[in-house]
Amino acid sequence: MAQGTELDKVYTYHPPKGNQQERYVTIREMAKAFAALILGATPTSREQSLALTKLEEVVMWANSAIARNENEV
Repeated sequence: MAQGTELDKVYTYHPPKGNQQERYVTIREMAKAFAALILGATPTSREQSLALTKLEEVVMWANSAIARNENEV
């Protein structure tokens, strides 16, 4: 992929198409449920905080995969 094209892909707003919005919501809902499990099953700690932060990253990257890599849904 050409450098300019990659920059456009990363730094351009990608409005939801087709069923993308529904999948974004599903990903966030599942992550929220897992976050609740983490909070209930682990003691308050740096490690718990890191687990929740990484879960936020998972949601971001999963939604980004949809937005950046689907031309048409």
